[in-house]
Amino acid sequence: MTAVAKAKEQLSQSIPTEKELVERARALIPMLKEKADSVEKARQVPSETIQEFINAGFFKILQPEQFGGWAMSPSVFYKVLMELGRGCPNSAWNMMILGIHQWEFGGMDPQAGEDVWGKDDKVLVASSYPPFGKVEEVEGGYLLNGRWRTSSGCDHADWAFVGGFLKDESGKPADRCSFLVSRENYEILDDWHTFGLAGTGSKSLVVKDAFVPYHRMHSLVDYKHSDRPANYLFPFNQAFFAAVSAVIIGMAQGAIDEYIDQMKVRQNTTGDGAAALSPYVKDRLGNAVVRVRSARARLLQMIQDSHEYVDRGELVPNHERVQHMLDIARVGRECEEAVMLLFKATGARGIFLENSLQRYVRDVIAASNHITQNADDTAGMLGAYLLGQEIPPMVFGLDPVSIHDNA
Repeated sequence: MTAVAKAKEQLSQSIPTEKELVERARALIPMLKEKADSVEKARQVPSETIQEFINAGFFKILQPEQFGGWAMSPSVFYKVLMELGRGCPNSAWNMMILGIHQWEFGGMDPQAGEDVWGKDDKVLVASSYPPFGKVEEVEGGYLLNGRWRTSSGCDHADWAFVGGFLKDESGKPADRCSFLVSRENYEILDDWHTFGLAGTGSKSLVVKDAFVPYHRMHSLVDYKHSDRPANYLFPFNQAFFAAVSAVIIGMAQGAIDEYIDQMKVRQNTTGDGAAALSPYVKDRLGNAVVRVRSARARLLQMIQDSHEYVDRGELVPNHERVQHMLDIARVGRECEEAVMLLFKATGARGIFLENSLQRYVRDVIAASNHITQNADDTAGMLGAYLLGQEIPPMVFGLDPVSIHDNA
């Protein structure tokens, strides 16, 4: 065996399996639960927790191999998030945001990854994708100015992706893009005061005259073929949006766990025995479980279906993507319904801040308000598509999309 072959074999042996990564995540649940209250009060995740995630290898799951990562399927990342969300929704949310960007680099100019990880492959990247600021094309790249809100976990990052429109000569959006900005080019504004996901530290980034070279920009919507590895051929909105859904599934499962623990020992205030004997307590639990299990199964089936295309080096076709978007977006609604079913059975006990279940309720409601969980517009979009109507540009590509395109 040659030295190169031996080195590759040793590297492959050091990469954990999907099962091992999920077990590592599950092992962190007790610690995450213990810290959940303090995380919320501090309004950000402690660096010690982020370091636990680093030590477990979670940030390497989607990171390209050339930058020290394992380049795994997004489904592995999703399953890890589903476990972490059971322990502390806020910490899991940070892991999701700070961990999905490693996948993003897999479709960019390699120089962007070199800029970030050339000296340290553990550097983290935050984001705020909505096109809040102003983008001006200048020689060699772009000049950015503005305030980008809700950048989760930004205190732990040295870089950030921010979103913006490239406009045509008439001033209309021609492309929606992501721009990679160095920490020295933005300030963090502490304006994160919310009733749910309060511990995510999703503060604003204030950018002033930041120059972004061309190689640190990519389109969020121009989905086209390239020679990148299969695990980076998924559409951006599928890979990122589904990560949000995966965390929400974990949160909802955490609420189920908490409900079971409480109802096993709770006695009725009327003195007529254990609360768990009530058919309504049991019925709500069963219906909550089936909603969360269904959401989980649908999300994982969606990514498996996409693998059938990308593993052949093909793009996921639009007729699949339109349906996948609703598969993703419905997760928030169904998990919110599941958690509210449980919460209503707790009575007055559930509203006390000392009751952990109320935190899951607030965090799931907040997470389900994320734009990726907009099931109303997404359902309408799918219906319109199936009826032969056009989906506007900037959703599945630079141009409108119609079912007739597949004829």
